[in-house]
Amino acid sequence: MTNLGDLVVRKSYGGDVTFRVESIQRNEAMIKGTEFRLLADAPLHDLVKVDPASPSEKARRARIKATESLKRLHRDRQEQTERNQASLGNPLWYAQNEPSYFEVPGKVLHLDGDERYLKKSLELYEKLRVPVHGYYVAESQMASVLYRLLPSIHPDIVVITGHDGVLKNRPHADLYNLTSYKNSSHFVEAVQTARQYERNFDALTVVAGACQSHFEALLQAGANFASSPSRVLIHALDPVYIAAKVSFTSIRDTISMMDVLNNTISGTQGVGGIETRGSYRIGLPKLKDLTTLKVVPSM
Repeated sequence: MTNLGDLVVRKSYGGDVTFRVESIQRNEAMIKGTEFRLLADAPLHDLVKVDPASPSEKARRARIKATESLKRLHRDRQEQTERNQASLGNPLWYAQNEPSYFEVPGKVLHLDGDERYLKKSLELYEKLRVPVHGYYVAESQMASVLYRLLPSIHPDIVVITGHDGVLKNRPHADLYNLTSYKNSSHFVEAVQTARQYERNFDALTVVAGACQSHFEALLQAGANFASSPSRVLIHALDPVYIAAKVSFTSIRDTISMMDVLNNTISGTQGVGGIETRGSYRIGLPKLKDLTTLKVVPSM
């Protein structure tokens, strides 16, 4: 017997992805991926309950890659500190082996169509010390919510994500039609709203999409980074890794495309994008209270 909240896999797909049962109607269940941003429906007879302590092989590999990606981001931060010290050069700017400069990483506005994923994302942003405003918003409402939030938050980076997927029984030729996707059209509208607010791709970095999203349409709408070039599943935290990389890459530098994409769990099949400058700045002298610093973009 399948119940709400159960962790399940689909027999017809070889049990490759673990899902949580979100709703049940008659003999059909709406299921959401626990590791991957995939929304699907499935007949109850196709679902098999699984032990949370025994993840699928695909989930296990994703968790290993997630740990490696986090370590790589931490190494990037250490190397950045060393570059900051080398660029300042003057030992007078250091006291008690601590740099006396202050950091202004890029600020993120993250809209997520999945409340659980949003919570996981915010926890990772906190670990990486990325300033963030996070909101749980249904995909269909993201464009209107962005329209209201952008002028008040003034983010450097916008993440637009949630759940998506190719609708069932669509021929391959239809993969370039927005109507073949659950939520790609909503993501496109949200990206267009962000670009109406700020047209400069370096002043506002837009990261958009979820599992199997219409990659080309998202880029055409104005995203810097988007999923999914090969229409594959993307990991729940892939958008966070990209946003964190942008947040802590200097405004003097263009983000290394292969570097940022290799930081994702899905790789270049899951995420792609265009050359983009970072949003990170340093300042002197070190502030005693960073809350007094308000960086407001020029109009």
